Amino acid sequence: MEQSTTIFGIRAIIEAIESGSSINKVYLQKGLRGDLYFQLEKLIKKNKLSTSVVPNEKLDRLSKHNNHQGAVAKISPVEFYDLETLVEKTIESEVTPLFLLLDQLSDVRNFGAIIRTAECTGVNGIIIQKSGSAPVNAETIKTSAGAAFKVPICKVDHIKDAIFQLKASGIKLVAATEKTDDSIYDVNMNQPIAIVMGSEHKGVSNSVLKMVDYKAKLPLLGEIESLNVSVACGAFLYETVRQRMS
Repeated sequence: MEQSTTIFGIRAIIEAIESGSSINKVYLQKGLRGDLYFQLEKLIKKNKLSTSVVPNEKLDRLSKHNNHQGAVAKISPVEFYDLETLVEKTIESEVTPLFLLLDQLSDVRNFGAIIRTAECTGVNGIIIQKSGSAPVNAETIKTSAGAAFKVPICKVDHIKDAIFQLKASGIKLVAATEKTDDSIYDVNMNQPIAIVMGSEHKGVSNSVLKMVDYKAKLPLLGEIESLNVSVACGAFLYETVRQRMS
């Protein structure tokens, strides 16, 4: 699967971007020059694609020693959804909306585990940011047990834009954070909800916390100060299921 989602060569990557392919990341050799490269660079900036400057040896490995011309890209094996369209369809379906916003989550295994739990709990869509988020790659799909093909995933330029859009549609934002005295068990999850989970190391960013409707935490009865983000996400989702089934 990983091989089928790798393309190499500047022109091939340009064509993939222009055709609307979902690019996870572009790897570039330091010091590239030329008209074709500048065309690629312009497209990367326009589409806000994640990039990394790497040694030629890494490009050789990624391209399996084919002629990469100093550029290799990873294409997502799943198609991404438009957030506005997905929210509209969810509301029209007359189910109580349940979305997940992942604020800079970067570990692919955590991402995959979250997607799997999301599928099991009826999440209508997962929203990630184009840059800085874990990619949807072969490892993500494997960890999700294939759920990445079943749960709609939306990529947005900025998480804040998604929050504004969700709020405009009457969906309340619930952030999972230790920076509160409120318990998840005291929040009404039986309403249109989007749960916000933060990064593995920093949690939900302060700028996002200022925008949410509710902040909630899980009780921690041991000595360790926090849960793994995928485990915490599962607890939030199943509390939502419990309330909605009551």
